Amino acid sequence: MRWLKGLILAIILLAVLLIGILFAVNNQQALPLNLIWIELPAASLSVWLLVSLAVGVLLGMLAMSGVYLRLRTLLTRAQRHNQQQRKELDRLRVQEMKELP
Repeated sequence: MRWLKGLILAIILLAVLLIGILFAVNNQQALPLNLIWIELPAASLSVWLLVSLAVGVLLGMLAMSGVYLRLRTLLTRAQRHNQQQRKELDRLRVQEMKELP
């Protein structure tokens, strides 16, 4: 079963690589990118699209980092509270055992 998962993953990666190569080959037109205040040098359309994808991914990760840190802090607090509750429960169990005749 494990080899089947690896085979499927390899096929998917090979397909993505092939599509990427075809995308780069079919988009060879060189064009400059005008960002209103600055004009970047001419590069192929596929390069500009891949750069914009990478920038978008990085900006998305940056935007989500605040949410991630907040959730991580809440998880740490909940785990600490859970540990305190377990200690209290264990203490009460021991106390109950001592009180039994």
